[in-house]
Amino acid sequence: MGGNNKAKRKSALKHLHEQLTDHTHATSKNGGILELITYNENTVSVYDNIPVEVLLKKCVNDQISWINIDGLTNEEQIQKISKHFDLHYLLVEDVMNTHHQPKADEYEDHLFFTLKMLYQIDGQRIDYEHISFVLGKNYLLSFQEKEGDIFGNLRNRINQDNSIIRKRGADYLLYRLIDSIVDSYYSVLDSIGHRIEEIEDKITTQATELDFIEIQKLRKEFIYLRKVVYPLREALNKVIKNEEGFIEERNEKYFSDVYDHVIHLIDSLDTYKDLTSTLMDLYMNTINYRMNEVMKLLTVITTIFIPLSFIAGVYGMNFEHMPELTWPNGYYGVLVFMGLIFLAMIGYFKYKKWF
Repeated sequence: MGGNNKAKRKSALKHLHEQLTDHTHATSKNGGILELITYNENTVSVYDNIPVEVLLKKCVNDQISWINIDGLTNEEQIQKISKHFDLHYLLVEDVMNTHHQPKADEYEDHLFFTLKMLYQIDGQRIDYEHISFVLGKNYLLSFQEKEGDIFGNLRNRINQDNSIIRKRGADYLLYRLIDSIVDSYYSVLDSIGHRIEEIEDKITTQATELDFIEIQKLRKEFIYLRKVVYPLREALNKVIKNEEGFIEERNEKYFSDVYDHVIHLIDSLDTYKDLTSTLMDLYMNTINYRMNEVMKLLTVITTIFIPLSFIAGVYGMNFEHMPELTWPNGYYGVLVFMGLIFLAMIGYFKYKKWF
């Protein structure tokens, strides 16, 4: 999915380049993708992979500047950006630390927000990406752990003349980016829901060890998803209640809407987690039922052969005087007698509905 997102991302950028006359293009050094989109209600400009020194000069106060960095390997590039915007060194450490849980921190001149972006790969495996945002006056910085994202449609909307994004501040852009990420959580959870249904169907027909392994994978994924989604609720709550005025009052309702979505995600996550536990119980019950059926069959077979073995054992004794041994039809009589016992026991078991 990362590769597909990267292709969509480049396609969106190419579309912007074709329609904008004011643009510059160069290849970034030392890896990573550096991108700048500046806009206001009347104009839009995009700069893709230009030197960081040139890019920073393109940021002007009368336009909203969105700087996006894909890949955190170019530390020199990140340091130059952080120095230009006077970012706190603790904030930069949080940007570089990809193991951080979602959180929001307020600084004197900017708001820091970090969370995880989710990708569904091959309909099964979930890939996680660390992404951080720095919101300031008339600018927004986004630091992505990997190349490729899910913001292609958002870039295209910025290019539209009547887009509401062009009429709002950088805080509204932050909302749209976070909302896109949260919406992607729904598709991931829906995919997990389909996986649970598929596993349930397999278990009810024939449970295998592979189903058990798949259930264990799901349980581990839910543990990590809880670590991703639950702190996001507190982070958004902190953004909504910020006292530094980073979020305009007219835009607070949008962040509250995302907060409500996260609450719904948490409820869905708890539901799916319970379903996974139920799935494990179903798997164990199915295995136990199959084992009981096998044990029942073996018990019936053993019970039937106990009297037959007894008769065979009696006539297998080496006594000298056993009258039945001299009967002309004794052998056939014993076989018929054993057959009648076999049929009688089968009939009795059927009557008792033991099988």
